[in-house]
Amino acid sequence: MRIDGERMYLKILNENDVYVFTQLLIRNKAYWSMYEPKFSDSYYTVDTQRDKIKRSLQAYRENREFNFGIYSYESNLLLGHISLYNVKRLPFLSGFVGYSIDEQETGKGYATEALSLIVDYAFRRLHLHRLEAYVSPENEGSIRTLEKNAFIREGLLRELIYINGKWEDHFLYALLQKDYAMQNNR
Repeated sequence: MRIDGERMYLKILNENDVYVFTQLLIRNKAYWSMYEPKFSDSYYTVDTQRDKIKRSLQAYRENREFNFGIYSYESNLLLGHISLYNVKRLPFLSGFVGYSIDEQETGKGYATEALSLIVDYAFRRLHLHRLEAYVSPENEGSIRTLEKNAFIREGLLRELIYINGKWEDHFLYALLQKDYAMQNNR
């Protein structure tokens, strides 16, 4: 599956993407570890990522998880990844979003556009009611990305995630379908 945007497209990651995706992870290991849990060295191998992609594709077939690569039209290169995951049906009709952009491509609006595409997909195609995201209070770029897409900060989750040897607080952001519809006149 592919979702087209203005400057990029999102494509469900599959086994053919495993080498380029693993290289993206390796290249951004230090940069992304500021806000993500540390992984063992085996995480950064093609075999581990192939297994993760296979599991993700099974969850995709079950409409529970959608892991996309973010690709530039201009270069056709993998710029990052974005996921809609933990998708729940009634009584919740909700899902979480998460994204990471290659360090060399940050600050160019790619995460904002990719999130906009995922929001459209979640509300217009999957008919979800609510999207949620966790974000570190120190991750100003990600906070801007969420707020540009009309996500509202709902609170602080204390000591939510264990990162770099300590428990870290995270904000909970959310966007409701009715707010999305009102904003987009739909």
